[in-house]
Amino acid sequence: MGLRIGSIVWDIGAGTGSVAIEAARIASQGRVYAVDRDDANSHLLEQNVKKYGDGRVSVIIGEAPGVLANLPDPDAAFIGGGGRALPEILVAVVPRLRPAGRVVANFAAIERANFAYKSLRDAGMSPELTMVTAARGRELPDGALRLESMNPVFVVWGQR
Repeated sequence: MGLRIGSIVWDIGAGTGSVAIEAARIASQGRVYAVDRDDANSHLLEQNVKKYGDGRVSVIIGEAPGVLANLPDPDAAFIGGGGRALPEILVAVVPRLRPAGRVVANFAAIERANFAYKSLRDAGMSPELTMVTAARGRELPDGALRLESMNPVFVVWGQR
């Protein structure tokens, strides 16, 4: 995400807060906004931020893009999927990025990754896409070891 000391970061779809917490450590003296719509599991996000967030992470429970309106413009935004709201989230995020700002997004579905890539390109950014995958070792009946592929994650990012 190209974080620097003092960066303002939006973590949209924060889940349990791991990206937000790590971003706060890198962007020390900055501010991170951990946004998640899942009110039922928000206690996990809030607990992790309280325990590990060093006071620089603000938790915002609500639906993006609506809850982004009152946040300060970000230097970087991380989007953890976005689901059906992805088009609206990108429309809300990209114009608010500060100069040289970056968007990074993770997807399980190639269609969403492709959409994000094209959206960032069409917004005048310089997008890139990478697929990250892992495999677990599984023993075959004869004792030989093979690798069993796990689902890949597509990472799309762009910079102004």
